Amino acid sequence: MAPNTEALALEQVTEYFEKLAIDGTDKYVVFPNVSLEPLEPFEHQDPGHLADPTKTSILEQAESVVTLTPHIGTEIHGLQLSKLTEQQKNDLALLVEERGVVFFKNQDISTKQLVDLGKHYGPLHHHPVGGHEEDSQYAMSIYSDSRFASKFRAGQNSQPAASTLHSDITFEKQPAGITFLKLELVPKTGGDTIWYSAYEAYDRLSPALQRFLEGLRATHQGDIFEHYSKFAGIPLRREVPQDTTHPVVRTHPVTGWKSLFVQPGFTRSIVGLRKHESDALLKLLYEHLGGGYDFQVRYKWGANDVAIWDNRVTNHCAIPDYQSNEKRYGFRVTSTAEAPYFDPKSKSRRQDLEEAQKY
Repeated sequence: MAPNTEALALEQVTEYFEKLAIDGTDKYVVFPNVSLEPLEPFEHQDPGHLADPTKTSILEQAESVVTLTPHIGTEIHGLQLSKLTEQQKNDLALLVEERGVVFFKNQDISTKQLVDLGKHYGPLHHHPVGGHEEDSQYAMSIYSDSRFASKFRAGQNSQPAASTLHSDITFEKQPAGITFLKLELVPKTGGDTIWYSAYEAYDRLSPALQRFLEGLRATHQGDIFEHYSKFAGIPLRREVPQDTTHPVVRTHPVTGWKSLFVQPGFTRSIVGLRKHESDALLKLLYEHLGGGYDFQVRYKWGANDVAIWDNRVTNHCAIPDYQSNEKRYGFRVTSTAEAPYFDPKSKSRRQDLEEAQKY
């Protein structure tokens, strides 16, 4: 994701992009100077509704299925995403929606194939600023080395934006749903990604705080990308929505489970609260999310691994800890989903699973 460019001089940005071209990796990052129309509202048809509740086509046809933690994260071995049937695509949706993030090892799927797969889950997001692969506007480039990252961290209290806990593009009216990330080049060590369960984050709150939050909305902004565009001289291809509001607790349309839907990446304030009240409440929630060591999964990447997560019910952050001669390149394909909503009749994940065990 785009970094905090206030910590980096323009000539350093230019130097880095020139180095990418010299290294032959420029296919990962082009910034076309084009104007995109505002995103149009749409009615999302979630393929998770078409899934077999047992998810047999995925779970029984894989060579092995590893539950990485009780609350989030499943690893699949022996299935190629490039060869999924329609039923497997639908069952995959439900698996991701329930488990938060699912990992597929050593995938042969091409950029075009992954873009086509992403379209099964919803209209694809074209980032207003982020670079993308040369041949696909929907394959957003994920690229860094620690030499580059260290320059971003050199400024006071600065770090790459992807290392900040976030859910992707929540500044959009209809933000991200099921999202894919394939890394083709990874460091020998380091460069892990951590995902946190927003289902479990909600469940860990006291009932009184849960009830209070369920009546609130929060503003989300993508202003960092406008700053990035101006500072780095990169085209802003589409205006970024300002002060988009979403419920603080949202309901998933397929699982019916509640999740906490705020994060430090894009959430800015709680509607209806005074600034000091909003700041204090968000600080509490961010610390609650970031301190969720027992409802997170940390993934060590291998070359050509693919992570698939539901941005509606997870937060994530990348760890830029690798050595200066190491690089990390890949691409993200992001489907968009419904406008977030809260159904007061919905259940929490814990409540639903506990009730199911009684029968």
